[in-house]
Amino acid sequence: MTFHNLQPAIPGFHPDPTMCAGPDAVHLANSSFEYFPGAPIFRSEDLREWEQVGNVLHRRDQLDLATFRGASAGLYGSTLRYHDGRYWFITTNIATNSAGQLIFSASDPARPWSDPIVVPGTSGIDPDLCWDADGTCYLTWCGPEGISQVSIDPSTGEVRSGQRRLWSGTGMKYPEGPHLYRVGEFWYLLIAEGGTERGHSVSVARSTRPDGGFEPCPDNPILTHRSTSHPVQSVGHADLVEWRGRWWACYHGTRPHGQTPEFHVLGRETMICPVEWVEGWPVFREDLATQVAPDTSLATDFAEGLGPRWVSPQGDLSTADAGPGGLALHAGHAPGRPVVIRVEDLEWRAEATVDVSRGTARLLVYLDDAHFYAIEADAAGVRAVGRSDPFDQCFGAADRRAAEVVTLRIEARFPAPGRGSGAPDLVSLSVVDDGRPHRLAELDGRHVSTEVAGGFTGRTVGLQCLTGTIRCTHFSYRGLPGDADGRPS
Repeated sequence: MTFHNLQPAIPGFHPDPTMCAGPDAVHLANSSFEYFPGAPIFRSEDLREWEQVGNVLHRRDQLDLATFRGASAGLYGSTLRYHDGRYWFITTNIATNSAGQLIFSASDPARPWSDPIVVPGTSGIDPDLCWDADGTCYLTWCGPEGISQVSIDPSTGEVRSGQRRLWSGTGMKYPEGPHLYRVGEFWYLLIAEGGTERGHSVSVARSTRPDGGFEPCPDNPILTHRSTSHPVQSVGHADLVEWRGRWWACYHGTRPHGQTPEFHVLGRETMICPVEWVEGWPVFREDLATQVAPDTSLATDFAEGLGPRWVSPQGDLSTADAGPGGLALHAGHAPGRPVVIRVEDLEWRAEATVDVSRGTARLLVYLDDAHFYAIEADAAGVRAVGRSDPFDQCFGAADRRAAEVVTLRIEARFPAPGRGSGAPDLVSLSVVDDGRPHRLAELDGRHVSTEVAGGFTGRTVGLQCLTGTIRCTHFSYRGLPGDADGRPS
């Protein structure tokens, strides 16, 4: 069997994609949950190659992501739109969703975004904005009563109509992620349903009005990989855009590996494919998707500061000081929060050269505080450690009492035939001496997967200061060679 659209356009933990066409490019945003900066923004002129140009949430005083501490908190499903010369981004902070949805705006997606405006009385998730020809703005979201809608003033958050229910799907669980569009004579309501796990799918309905009367497509769901052997699973949460005379869709999916139940470790990743309109309905043409493997590599001495890829959970980069001389991290009275980038490859390697003369450092692959693998170093030595709640263990150690500067390495590889006992990958934790790695542990990657940890995020990799102060003078990340479809070679 031939499978299509195997390579994510934006790989790694980039879920719930939403995109819009502006004057000179298409911009795309993702959910980011507890990570800050939040809601990464990408730009493309051809919908094949994407560049991250910033983040919607880029100042700590815009929004407090630490209100509800823990994994999979923060910013949920969102919508990015361009209207009347301005970009609009509407989202949910799950810690305060009962207060209403949040609207940010900017004249340029790469420039500073506004403080959020709250739309009162719109408790729920996955908000959408759409404008009628007369300027009426519709807020459609997944509320307690299903897919709901009100008319609003997006510049003030004022609600201008009563709440109405629209259409809540074909009967599958969790109808969510609504997006509303005017195409020709019809209004189309696109939703996700079936849950964001293996039953995920996309369905659509249409009406001659934006506020009701929606009739479902006879071919629903119009996109799903459920109950197939497609290497990309859990596809759904789609958005549509017209760009230069052609329609496109973005949606997310996972790439699980290992034996049953299989494990996805990178989170939900952004996929792109063309869309055709057939007898008045959108058809996802995954068979026409152009596969472009993005360059995910990163090498930095931090002289120019932290780039837009660097994030930290619970909205905390306060312990990070990047500039000439490297990245200094401070622990204070408790371990500092990890400072990380998203893992964007199924097989990969990360290295960090760290001065540990005044503190204890970790290079870690991190899913959440209860699920990570790390190699720790201080003036006394190095240790390979791991946590899969409630288990917390040291897997190996090496004495390095004379060393103040140490190079640490984490590498993830598919298991060789006959190894791994069904693991999605094997994670190696090493210390590097004179360019040669000394491996302290090789661990089953399933314990840093969503199937074990739960939640909505994916792996990240980076640094953490446990005690005192550490300084990283070089960090590198790169994908390692693998088959084109991401399957073990």
